[in-house]
Amino acid sequence: MNTHHLAKGAPSASPRLAGAEGESGDRSPSPALTLAAALLGFALITLDASVVTVALPAVGDTLGGGMTGLQWVVDAYTLAFAALMLSTGAFADRTGASRAYGIGITLFTLASAACGLAPTLPALVGARVVQGVAAAVVLPASLALVRQAYPEPARRARAVAAWAAGGSVAVALGPVAGGALTTAWGWRGVFFINLPLGAAALLLLLRAPRSQRRPAPLDLPGQVTAVVALTALTFAVIEGGTAGLVALAVAVVAAAVFVRAEARHPHPVVPPGLFRDRNVFVAVAAGAACSVAFYGLVFVFSLFFQQVQGRSALYTGLMFLPMTGLIAVTNLLSGKLAARHGARLPMLAGQGLAVLGLLLLLGVGGDTSPPVVAALLVPMALGCALTIPPLTAVMMDAVPAERAGLAAGVLNAARQVAGGLGIAVFGSLVSGSFTGGMRASLGISAALLAVTGLLSLRLGGRTGGSS
Repeated sequence: MNTHHLAKGAPSASPRLAGAEGESGDRSPSPALTLAAALLGFALITLDASVVTVALPAVGDTLGGGMTGLQWVVDAYTLAFAALMLSTGAFADRTGASRAYGIGITLFTLASAACGLAPTLPALVGARVVQGVAAAVVLPASLALVRQAYPEPARRARAVAAWAAGGSVAVALGPVAGGALTTAWGWRGVFFINLPLGAAALLLLLRAPRSQRRPAPLDLPGQVTAVVALTALTFAVIEGGTAGLVALAVAVVAAAVFVRAEARHPHPVVPPGLFRDRNVFVAVAAGAACSVAFYGLVFVFSLFFQQVQGRSALYTGLMFLPMTGLIAVTNLLSGKLAARHGARLPMLAGQGLAVLGLLLLLGVGGDTSPPVVAALLVPMALGCALTIPPLTAVMMDAVPAERAGLAAGVLNAARQVAGGLGIAVFGSLVSGSFTGGMRASLGISAALLAVTGLLSLRLGGRTGGSS
């Protein structure tokens, strides 16, 4: 599962962009190169979400900041990515997919350079915010470029599958690449590697046809209040104390204003009635639970291998390879199961397997053999990978075709936010007694997935095919 992503386990971008592009005819289209550009950019932003986690102890050794600072290095990117995901599809519509993609990749590359050069932890966190903003622009624009390059449905389906697989491969390579880069060049190499990759994506983009600009509505009040509410909530979880209470109050007020703004706006980011659909609620809840478990525990066990067991960054990355290497294969299997039996069966099986895996991990301690821990992480990851494609199909089936982009944006944003909050909560738990906090994190993850598994029993109809 690319728990970060929706299509075949990869983050889903706004399908409503499908008709938002057109070729000007001023250059010869090259579909394969356009796909390569889109895939490279998508893989780049996906890789950045996981490659940094393994480098966190090295960041802390150099820049300080303790557990709180390390949490913000990850969550600054995740929150900016998630909060803006609700509206960047409209931006790509108005700007044109090729222009939006170029802007996003350029900004992401420059922000990566700023991360690698950051002299202090606040500077690094600030640059990570900019990276997240850029990633939110790249994601929907990259999928729109694929749609633009492949107007014929059958070829487009294969191209989208390749695009999604790029995200799954990036997730699988993330921890290993992070460990190797940190070992060879230090943590700054994790960010500097984005420079040549970003430049390559821009060079490939030169072969893509220009996209037409189309008018698209933007819910600015909803977007602003969503950003404020999500950021304040995460700040409250990470910081705690008096500042955390103030931030929590800000989050509650911003959330209330968001709900009111959405009820009044003619084109709301999240229509107030969306979650009254039972299938929508179940899909979003299950997706969020999977993100909490997967990303929160990758964060925790990255610290476990390095800080508790004293292993190197490269060794840590290799320990994640068994769990990440099977994600793409499991995504494909899940899609086939959903196509044949409906979404309920693979969702129930996936969440049940993940809960079992989390319970098995409760026996892990500081003296547990790392290969044993690596093997015990596999059921949780595969369970989430089995769950994501069918829940995505459930979400898409629950809304009319013309609202598919809205549904994809809401689901992806919810999963990003949940992953960020999982890191925030679990980081706070392990900052005291690490083993006790780790087991509490496992228990929370198991409880969430057990609840959403029970909710999945209530899915209406024979929902879902492969996503």
